[in-house]
Amino acid sequence: MPQFISAISLIVPDYDPAIEFYVGLMGFELIEDTEISEDKRWVLVAPPGSTETRLLLARAANEAQEEVIGEQAGDRVLLFLETYDFETDYAIMQRAGVLFLEEPREESYGMVVKWVDPFGNKWDLIERY
Repeated sequence: MPQFISAISLIVPDYDPAIEFYVGLMGFELIEDTEISEDKRWVLVAPPGSTETRLLLARAANEAQEEVIGEQAGDRVLLFLETYDFETDYAIMQRAGVLFLEEPREESYGMVVKWVDPFGNKWDLIERY
């Protein structure tokens, strides 16, 4: 039986600013936003056309979770956004004001650039050859 990762939990300070960034600015789709309790929601977002893995935007619920916002992978890249049109997506992200941590670079596997979301999570935008 095939398996896949359906969601990756991304701890954020609050739901709405995270939705505003990922859906409003990055163009991700809001897959689900369901209230679980008075202070907890199930919020799933995904890049357009993504069919399997989603991001679960999880609001920090305690001090320990607040401390790891933006540091869930230490100082490494946490997530990889793969594209089939690096130049176009890079230009769109630049116009949207996304913070890039470097200039795009060509690697043996493709084009890549490191960027950071407003919550401190490091990402790679990557187009594989």
